[in-house]
Amino acid sequence: MPDYDALREAMVDTQVRPSDVTRLPIIEALLAVPREEFAPAALRSAAYIGENLPLGRNRTILEPRTFAKMLEAIDLGPGDLVLDLGCGLGYSAAVMARMADAVVAVEEDPAMAKESEALLGEWGADNVAVERAPLAEGAPRHGPYDAIVIEGAVEEIPAAIADQLKEGGRIVALFMEDTLGVARIGRKVEGALSWRFIFNASAPVLPGFERAHEFQF
Repeated sequence: MPDYDALREAMVDTQVRPSDVTRLPIIEALLAVPREEFAPAALRSAAYIGENLPLGRNRTILEPRTFAKMLEAIDLGPGDLVLDLGCGLGYSAAVMARMADAVVAVEEDPAMAKESEALLGEWGADNVAVERAPLAEGAPRHGPYDAIVIEGAVEEIPAAIADQLKEGGRIVALFMEDTLGVARIGRKVEGALSWRFIFNASAPVLPGFERAHEFQF
């Protein structure tokens, strides 16, 4: 059996720290949460490689570097209420639960939502609520949120999601522009989102976050 503790430390030392991720709460959370336990059984041995782990149906567990750099940019704190969109099997929610006050994890796939709730319960993440709902709808009844993290790529942000962010709140997303992926951090200022570039990465576009295509006549 792989030595997952050693692999987790190697992931942090070779993939996360060299990517300019320096905040101690992120490092501690990544070292504490067993990524392999939140991966599909067939992929557990690959849980710590530097790649996205596919969950099927355009879903993924983001590669450690991408996820860690998104967390570095959004700078979660102990008073934050976080919306985690596309939580998959719950890994991202388990990590962020160690840094924030509470996490609302949204998953639309019924099997993944059920499994993530069970895994998070086993792990003792009692400050995470799993909501089964379309990702593009979010979880408005629990908001507004201090921070929103999108666990996959987008082409555009639905208005329903932007509306759930508090004034002054932060949102981090990975925008796919043709074949190029660009991670951006946004802040809501006077009701509008203002974005800035963070880094390049790629992932499948989440359902409901595709750009609307106009018909050509």
